[in-house]
Amino acid sequence: MKLKSIFQRVLNSIIFIIITTWVLLALLIYLFQPKLIFFPHSEIEATPALISLPYEDIALTTTDGEVLNAWWVPHPESRGTLLFLHGNAGNISHRLDSINIFHKLRLSVFIIDYRGYGKSTGKPSEQGTYTDAETAFNYLVNENNIESENIFIFGRSLGGAVATWLAEKHTPTGLIIESSFTSIADIGNHYYPYLPTSLLARIKYSSIDRIANIKSPTLFIHSKHDEIIPYKYGKQLFTEALMETTTAKSFLEINGDHNEGFIISEKKYSDGIDRFIADIVNK
Repeated sequence: MKLKSIFQRVLNSIIFIIITTWVLLALLIYLFQPKLIFFPHSEIEATPALISLPYEDIALTTTDGEVLNAWWVPHPESRGTLLFLHGNAGNISHRLDSINIFHKLRLSVFIIDYRGYGKSTGKPSEQGTYTDAETAFNYLVNENNIESENIFIFGRSLGGAVATWLAEKHTPTGLIIESSFTSIADIGNHYYPYLPTSLLARIKYSSIDRIANIKSPTLFIHSKHDEIIPYKYGKQLFTEALMETTTAKSFLEINGDHNEGFIISEKKYSDGIDRFIADIVNK
């Protein structure tokens, strides 16, 4: 009887520790969510000059008073302007490989750092990234006098969610979503299946709720080898986008991991984007 009592006390202690740990982990994820999602880097390590591309360094002021750093990389024979919305880590100086690929595709590139990234002021937030993207879009239209019909919006990873928000509000000539996800709650469920991530997710980035509302031709790009954002989320976005039937939707499967798939699959990647753009500008 005494042994049974000891066993029960030990079991109760284990259950208490498990529940306490579960609650503390959930609380930490809820309270420190921005730290788990945004990984800004402040130092600008290189510029397009490193790859022999002329560029203009631009400061944009948002409606809520933040100052964003941006690069305008024009192409002398441009067939369109690409607004580049990068992922959740680093800054614009870590995207030279992509800028070079887009330049070879005869695209002028406008890339911004969200608030808190690179030389941009402020702290990153979901709403902040939306405001930053819209500020960039409005700059292209109102200051650079580029018609929205000549703007492609490109978003990679977290930038895909920002691009989806922007494309729903301002219809671009085309939208490219690379290696992105359905929602933060879904990503949370992938990494923390034992937590109620749909309740804990204060930061939403719910592209799955917006994608079917977008009335622009859309290209989805994802690798089956993506180790950070599973391939299934890219396919789910694509499938949901097909609910909107007035514009073309296509899917390009590439190879390689999350951060280097576009380099590993460079020819397939470039050719796929080239076809997507050509189908639009040659109409």
